[in-house]
Amino acid sequence: MPRVYVGLGSNLGERERNLSRAREEMERKGSMKIVKASSTRETDPVDYLNQPKFMNQVVLIETVYGPHELLRALKEIERIMGRRVGIPKGPRIIDLDILLYDSIVLDTPDLIIPHPGIGVRDFVREHLLELDPEMRDPLSGRRIDGSGLL
Repeated sequence: MPRVYVGLGSNLGERERNLSRAREEMERKGSMKIVKASSTRETDPVDYLNQPKFMNQVVLIETVYGPHELLRALKEIERIMGRRVGIPKGPRIIDLDILLYDSIVLDTPDLIIPHPGIGVRDFVREHLLELDPEMRDPLSGRRIDGSGLL
């Protein structure tokens, strides 16, 4: 079964509870099993700065979904939880991003794997390394470290 790293983020409402509910919804689908979860971390917003701080986490899942099916399932969870389209990169109750999907490299209009945010967001790399200290960049094959892709 494919192993996928999914980033979770929330900066509206009860942020920790939102992350917990998102994990519950992922498991409830029956086609995703959480294998491991990182710690949570409060982070400053990136890109659009005039918004509350985020609570972030990364989970490792196993899934029967292909990349685009998984994207649709995650978007459905966001919708169920009340996420609404608003300011790009703006405040949101939940944000679910496919970070890595096995060793797949994909670049389509609606999905890029590895997620482009990995290289520019320290907290994402730190969460990934918490889950797998030997993690490698599928593009280069080099180890990921806390300062970026080597």
